[in-house]
Amino acid sequence: MWAWISRKRSDADSSREPSGGLDTYRIERRIGQGAAAQVFLAQHRRSGHWVALKLLELGAGSASQDQHDALERFRREATLLHSLHHPGIVALIDAGWSERGAWMALEVVPGCDLSRYTQPARLLPAPLVARTGARIADALAYAHRHGVVHRDVKPANVLVDWASDTVKLGDFGVARMGEHTQTRSGVTLGSPDYMAPEQLAGATVGAAADVYGVGASLYELLAGRRPHQADNLGALLRAVATEPAADLARLRPDLDPALAAVVMQSLAKDPAARPASADELAARLLVCAGNGVARTASPP
Repeated sequence: MWAWISRKRSDADSSREPSGGLDTYRIERRIGQGAAAQVFLAQHRRSGHWVALKLLELGAGSASQDQHDALERFRREATLLHSLHHPGIVALIDAGWSERGAWMALEVVPGCDLSRYTQPARLLPAPLVARTGARIADALAYAHRHGVVHRDVKPANVLVDWASDTVKLGDFGVARMGEHTQTRSGVTLGSPDYMAPEQLAGATVGAAADVYGVGASLYELLAGRRPHQADNLGALLRAVATEPAADLARLRPDLDPALAAVVMQSLAKDPAARPASADELAARLLVCAGNGVARTASPP
């Protein structure tokens, strides 16, 4: 049995105290669907506070190995989020176990995820991309200092709300403490388009893999395409392992050369050739953000 875990956020935020059980949340509607879990907008029945309720439903009877693995990842995500307290990371409010399966209540972030701005017609101003990237890197630097490697940094896992100037990293479902290789079953979890070569190869993965993920995400936000494009997974893996990404400065000659350079360096095949840490990456991106005129109006 998995006892619910919770943390008190602040004395002034008592409405976000743990509910004590899944039944104290009223589900409004589904707002997301992952490989193993669903996410619902839900309301705490007593306080009226809204949460994003992530639910991993397990069928009746003996669970398959895949279900056991999914449950272990879910438990690990809750445990990791319970230990992380940063304004750039989606906060865990409550978590537990019921007859339906495992669940987490997470803070609701209005707005959208960054994948909205990866289309050529919706690209954000470069200084805003740099500043947003710096905030993602800052959140990752905090996680790294606490021994947590995200391992799945991508635009879809970054939530933004321009009206409230909010940028938050979410979905720690494949995150790990410290450096790790492949899963026990030998399957590498994550999104191959944004994964570092060493992660795809099943080698030891550390903070440098998250730096690569930020670089791949910023590349797509600036170029409107991913660093490597292929017709199938095998070709994609070969390209990530052996081929450099198309030069961002050639794709976007209007970019600040320093911004194009730090993004390309983040995509280096050798982890040691990337920016030395997420802190360093954040600092360099902030400098780049200051080299352009920041957009004051809300993006589309």
